[in-house]
Amino acid sequence: MRVRQDERSLSNMTATIDNSNASQANKKKHLGIPEAVFVEDVDSFMKLPGNETADSALRKLDEQYQKYKYMELNLSQKKLRLKNQIPQITQTLEILRHMQKKKETTERMETHFLLADNVYCKASVPPTDKVSLWLGANVMLEYDINEAQALLEKNLSTASRNLETLEEDLDFLRDQFTTTEVNMARVYNWDVKRRSKENLLKSADKS
Repeated sequence: MRVRQDERSLSNMTATIDNSNASQANKKKHLGIPEAVFVEDVDSFMKLPGNETADSALRKLDEQYQKYKYMELNLSQKKLRLKNQIPQITQTLEILRHMQKKKETTERMETHFLLADNVYCKASVPPTDKVSLWLGANVMLEYDINEAQALLEKNLSTASRNLETLEEDLDFLRDQFTTTEVNMARVYNWDVKRRSKENLLKSADKS
């Protein structure tokens, strides 16, 4: 009997540790985004410092909501940049792979390159084992094709991983929106009921 109880206690302890680790991992995963705590007991919530009135409590919740909105805007802009970068990296990798096949031959590669928006120029490219990559910030460096391919594959992997993280963070933010909106509604309804009770008491005193 004691062995079973010990096994049960160990199982409960393991489950608690697992839940705790999962919670810590979730907080680390969405580092920088504060979690909105659901207000289950509004009476207790209204006794907290800074919540002297429903207006002050609602103001604090609205400030929190606006911060989430600002975070959403920043994350959405980063997501848009990544969604534009990934196809560009993928396209460049395809070109490099094609150049890899051509570099051992004497055949020239016929292509078009962008001069300006919607303006392309025809080019004939001889076989080469060197390419120049535009790194941004007015920086362009020359690489061996193998080095350039390895760099772009690494960049593509990092960009795809970052995009996945951003999408998870945005989903997490939407949950915080919902929780904050529900909290605001609960505080507002609590205040409506409080005012209603006060009016009833005043009416009863007058009569």
